[in-house]
Amino acid sequence: MASNAIGAIGNQADAALDVSHKRVILASSLGTVFEWYDFYLYGSLAVIIGHQFFSGLNEASQLVFALLAFAAGFAVRPFGALVFGRVGDLVGRKYTFLITIVIMGLSTFFVGLLPSYGSIGVAAPVILIALRMLQGLALGGEYGGAATYVAEHAPHGKRGLYTSFIQITATFGLFLSLLVILGCKWMLGDKFNDWGWRIPFLLSSLLLAISVYIRLQLAESPVFKQMKEEGKQSKAPLTESFARWGNLKLVILALLGATAGQAVVWYCGQFYAMYFLGSTLKIDATTTQLLIAAALVIGTPFFVVFGWLSDKIGRKPVVLAGCLLAALTYFPIFKGLTHYGNPAIEAASVAAPVKVLADPAGCSVQIDLIGKKVFTSSCDVAKSYLAKRGVPYENVAAAPGTVAVVSVGGQDFPAFEGGALAKADFTAQGKAFGDSVGKALAAAGYPAKADPAQTNTPMVILLLTILVLYVTMVYGPIAAWLVEMFPTRIRYTSMSLPYHIGNGWFGGFLPSVSFGIVAATGNFYAGLWYPVVIATMTFVIGMLFVRETKDVDLND
Repeated sequence: MASNAIGAIGNQADAALDVSHKRVILASSLGTVFEWYDFYLYGSLAVIIGHQFFSGLNEASQLVFALLAFAAGFAVRPFGALVFGRVGDLVGRKYTFLITIVIMGLSTFFVGLLPSYGSIGVAAPVILIALRMLQGLALGGEYGGAATYVAEHAPHGKRGLYTSFIQITATFGLFLSLLVILGCKWMLGDKFNDWGWRIPFLLSSLLLAISVYIRLQLAESPVFKQMKEEGKQSKAPLTESFARWGNLKLVILALLGATAGQAVVWYCGQFYAMYFLGSTLKIDATTTQLLIAAALVIGTPFFVVFGWLSDKIGRKPVVLAGCLLAALTYFPIFKGLTHYGNPAIEAASVAAPVKVLADPAGCSVQIDLIGKKVFTSSCDVAKSYLAKRGVPYENVAAAPGTVAVVSVGGQDFPAFEGGALAKADFTAQGKAFGDSVGKALAAAGYPAKADPAQTNTPMVILLLTILVLYVTMVYGPIAAWLVEMFPTRIRYTSMSLPYHIGNGWFGGFLPSVSFGIVAATGNFYAGLWYPVVIATMTFVIGMLFVRETKDVDLND
């Protein structure tokens, strides 16, 4: 398929960015920054949202439910990719991703207005999850539109560079959300947790207005416009994309050999790292956000660096190298975060290791997915206390029917069977058990919170920056790689689905899955097996079965 418009642009491949190219990149990127800002507000405020909208659940379940509600937005992203991808291939790129940002912005604004659980009861979390799903649907159509739009404007040989600016937007969106949150905390103090957390969500109305104005100034993609004029657009993009094996095979390979690994590296390097610092290492929320922000400032320019590099050596080697490096180094890096972020936990776990000796048959997974289950066995009592306290422990099988024992540095504390106890007696015995174990943990050096004086801030930032660099390696070239895999007539639909299954499911569920693994094992680092296995899978499949695309002509 020939295109005079694109041919003219292609002749400028060795020229600097002209005004029209800059406008396309700026408009697409800035709008996407705002959209990711909206989406990540929820992730950054997950703990507060857990208290506001899931206060009817037990304390251990609030963060889990908040993370699951966060993941609900990711769960529906592939459906948004199908809906808006089809519209984008039938109607056009411009208007489709204009619609997505309106849906995203309004959903986020209404989260800021939504009454809490204490005001309207169970309706609050139900409406919250519905709004999160609308956000996910919108984001499912947003990314494919922005990436396709920019790539179809880019000169041949510079698509990696051009689309890398789209990749920056996700990190900029997270960074912007952190800045707004920190600013509100600084101005409001303790009031932020009560009602001030709503302000960043309400500010999305201003961002929405700016984004809509910018996108209304855009013209349709010249590649799509030419295809439409020639009458060659697809009449059934879903059928062509997923019901024909030739293209479906590419979709599957794009998912397993590219986006799945990219997704877990992305979310582990930013979101899981943030939760690890705050929830596991007990570093206070403001310090955690500042540490993440510092790493983002240092690492973000490398999105463009690796996008540019992929134009020189290929998309495949850059992305897969990032997956391999992450898989090989995640365990030592996160152990380093513990060593430099809260060395007291590391020292205490070595000097006075904690063990739970219990009959495995009496132990439940310490995640209550419905908020109704009461953990009453002696094993559950012991593990529930340690999980809330943020103490790593080792599981040791005991004889069937025996009462679970918490061992702190060799000192044993029997738990109790609470199934037959009245609520008041269960609470009283639980408090007595917690007081005795708590004193032993404190004496053994286990801190309730990280001591800022013991945190080696430069080393923590260095390790976080390495994680961000992995993110830039896998994410910088991914848009160009996906765009180049599929033909113009079904490009929006075909590239959007593997991207959003990878990032929405493999990546979006990472915090919940990994923390579930940690809660079940008592091991701080066991949750890392999830991203390590997925990243390794992508490296192997990508190396063996996914082709290099940097020299593909989008006009063909």
